Amino acid sequence: MSNPYLPKWEYIPDGEPRVFGDRVYIYGSHDRAGSDSFCDYVLKCWSAPLSDLNKWTCHGDIFHVRDDRDHKSDIKKTGDNIMLYAPDVVEKDGKYYLYAYIINSKGCVGVSDRPEGPFKLLSEYKYTISDEVCCNGWFIDPGVFVDDDGRTYICCGYERSFMAEINSDNMYEILDGTLIEHIIPCEPRAEGGFTEKESLFFEACSMRKVGNTYYFIYSPQVGSRLAYATSDKPTGPFTYRGYIVDNGVDYPGGNDHGSIACINGQWYIFYHRMTNGTIMSRRACVEKIEILPDGTIPYVEMTSLGFEDSLSPYEITPADIACVLKGGAIITERNKFERVITNITDGCVIGYKYYDFGDDFSSKTMEFDADVNGFGCDCTMHILVDGAGGEEIGTVKIGADSGTVNTVVKNVTGRHSVFFKVTTDYNGWTGEYFKNRCLFELRSFVFSK
Repeated sequence: MSNPYLPKWEYIPDGEPRVFGDRVYIYGSHDRAGSDSFCDYVLKCWSAPLSDLNKWTCHGDIFHVRDDRDHKSDIKKTGDNIMLYAPDVVEKDGKYYLYAYIINSKGCVGVSDRPEGPFKLLSEYKYTISDEVCCNGWFIDPGVFVDDDGRTYICCGYERSFMAEINSDNMYEILDGTLIEHIIPCEPRAEGGFTEKESLFFEACSMRKVGNTYYFIYSPQVGSRLAYATSDKPTGPFTYRGYIVDNGVDYPGGNDHGSIACINGQWYIFYHRMTNGTIMSRRACVEKIEILPDGTIPYVEMTSLGFEDSLSPYEITPADIACVLKGGAIITERNKFERVITNITDGCVIGYKYYDFGDDFSSKTMEFDADVNGFGCDCTMHILVDGAGGEEIGTVKIGADSGTVNTVVKNVTGRHSVFFKVTTDYNGWTGEYFKNRCLFELRSFVFSK
């Protein structure tokens, strides 16, 4: 499954991947297309069998903080301003525990006999730490970790981080004397190499253990990144190691939140990226990563691949899996069936990574077709491989009409990214007039030999 890996109409940001039994589950917030606010009053769960990562199943709403037509709220306090952000789920002794960050209400823990829920309220957090530290009991963006010895830890924070141990007998009581503030610092310090702003804590805690190394994954103060720090103890001290993925360079900014998981021997980083011209409409994405013998995770670029090794250029590519958008172009959802790239103006760049064109040394050319909505403006879409500054293999003219545009391009073999750069020939007053005007919309495209 390519990015985004869930159905195109689904918006699950802040994804925590968990492998339980023979399935991988994704727990996250729930956004809506084009929304002007983060998240929702329900949590949803999706899962896929480890044997087929293209077959995702929706398990519906697993927790509610508001009455709706089918469910009563799962918490006692209700109201329109109560929302669910960035949950996590762990397993302990055959039970599954949901840690919910509830804005404008004390956070709580839900429990279920099944990883897909539904979860029922177990308890609010029980704690003696100050509300100043835990943001009035909200326990923002909880990352929960059950160690090999059965001890359970919770990491939370927004613009300041903290960690504490949970009573593993009840899974909701924060043990006295276990609080560690600024487990990842929000101010520069030499200890652990947290000297630059890009290493400092902003939000989005998640912890994993690989071998004997503990990984603390978080969103730093610079960019839409997921950074990580490591330690030989769950309680630190942690050492900054770098960042894993960054979607704020080639794509409209906002936050990021996710974690790592090993599936069938392959490590992945789960994250989200923005759509619909807002930072509050986020879709779940995933990239393959490596964890090297020295514990480092080499940076990975944001791609259109998802769980795939390569995409086929000879199958129709929906435009909305673009992983690079520059110049103001955005992905817009019209309805559950239609998503297009719009706001395409002079100079816009649209990119897809990566395609396997295969081996065909007998052909010198191939065809390119794109499905577009024309807006009455003449322009040229340049077709390039290997980046926005890569080799141009052809161009296609786009005008007033909507439908399929076609051109002959140079034959390509092997593995490449595909980029489109849009230009116009307008100059003078017409150039100024059309400079910021949407020239067309891109629905899909395909190559053929």
